[in-house]
Amino acid sequence: MTLTVQPHRESVGLKTGQLYLDGQWGPGTGGDSWTHRHPATGEEIGEFAIATEADVDAAVASARVAFESGVWSNSRASTRVAVLHRYADLLREHAEELRSLQALDNSVPLSFSSTIYATSVGAAADVFDHHAGWVDKLGGETLTPYQGGDHLAMTFREPIGVVAAILPWNAPFLLFAQKVAPALAAGCTIVLKPSEYCTFTVLRMVELLVEAGLPAGTLNVVTGPGDPVGEALITHPGVDKVSFTGSRAVGKHIVEASAGTLKRVSLELGGKSPALVFADAPNVALAAATVVGAVTMGLSGQACVANTRALVHRDVYDEFLGAAQGMAQAMTYGDPFDPGVMASPLINAKQLERVLGYIEKGKAEGARLVTGGERLGGDLANGNFVGPTIFADVDNHATIAQEEIFGPVLAVVPFTDEDEAVRLANDTEYGLGAGLFTADVQRAFRVSRKLRAGTIGINGFQIEPHLPFGGFKQSGLGREGGKSSIEAYTELKSVYLPLTDEMM
Repeated sequence: MTLTVQPHRESVGLKTGQLYLDGQWGPGTGGDSWTHRHPATGEEIGEFAIATEADVDAAVASARVAFESGVWSNSRASTRVAVLHRYADLLREHAEELRSLQALDNSVPLSFSSTIYATSVGAAADVFDHHAGWVDKLGGETLTPYQGGDHLAMTFREPIGVVAAILPWNAPFLLFAQKVAPALAAGCTIVLKPSEYCTFTVLRMVELLVEAGLPAGTLNVVTGPGDPVGEALITHPGVDKVSFTGSRAVGKHIVEASAGTLKRVSLELGGKSPALVFADAPNVALAAATVVGAVTMGLSGQACVANTRALVHRDVYDEFLGAAQGMAQAMTYGDPFDPGVMASPLINAKQLERVLGYIEKGKAEGARLVTGGERLGGDLANGNFVGPTIFADVDNHATIAQEEIFGPVLAVVPFTDEDEAVRLANDTEYGLGAGLFTADVQRAFRVSRKLRAGTIGINGFQIEPHLPFGGFKQSGLGREGGKSSIEAYTELKSVYLPLTDEMM
């Protein structure tokens, strides 16, 4: 029986997506729309407006007027705190609805979005609660003067202005929160652009934010593809900061495009994250299941921080491969609303061809294919499904060990000792995350200090709202989460005030 998600579309009550400008929902001025096709079935799911350059201009102008008016940027701490906490509560209340919308957008299974913290609505709500706590604690300093007469030497920390927040499709709950929450907590106004492959979820999240009491103009939404919508946004002279999560190639383009006006830029980009499995790992089979799960379950490896390289000590190499193969073969695919389905398809046909191309490249370069490597057929033939794919005996310089594939492909590389493991782990242009599995606590800390990556998981991996998340090297600029995140949406200003008639 051919897979269909149309009944779920009706039960969720999906409606045509519109722009949100200056507190009003409406169509784009050009009248064009984007038709979203479901990645698991190829079916048309719904339509939303494609913003024009004029729409982007209007969105930025609305955000600028709202910022300059002070309705949000100069509001009392109690006002901001109340709105952010109220919104967190609304997210939790509407969690089931939001998970269903996401399943229609990107086909992430309900079984995954309801159980894995980092991809849950609850995590997004926690991010808003966390940043609400920073509103009345973010400030400048009063310092002892260096010279002159008696005076105050102070710093003010002020909102940066209008923020362009550009979201990817793969984790709308958390990544919406990681950008919008600190920006609003700091007093900024926002123009938000969701991915064209996950728009309906984000539009509903915005509706709930409006319901929480956010003033008109404080957040505006423009929808559509990167060209022309994203391009108009990142080059707009009225934007003070760009916050982007996505590919390294687009991130580099944003840096180049922002140079004309020297916009502030935060980038969370790609990764080729290693998992280092030592011979004394507490449970090699569990380590294998954890690593394979990261590149198969839920997003099918379409996550920037997934451990797509497994560096495994030779003494436990065969044991790891056996357990990894078993985990891969346990993956289930199909209707994302089915509680028995564990993994999603690739997001579109272009990504499907890209992943299949990397698999062929792995074979051509001599890696040993352990399992998978094929597009799934049968009832899944209309979707973008690729089975879990594990390559063994991979040279760390091979294409599949160096380039971000963004699919369910794991490259397993053997190592002999700790020094070699660290060298292999750091031998990459990326530095987003890493995992290590060992029972030796001294090794755990020793290796963690040597790894050039932004987040290290020891015998497991997680993302939490109060810790910074971001990468070394070409995995990005800046951090999301924690104090450093909200500070990135502010400017520092130095202020001097004489307390006597004596010159400073």
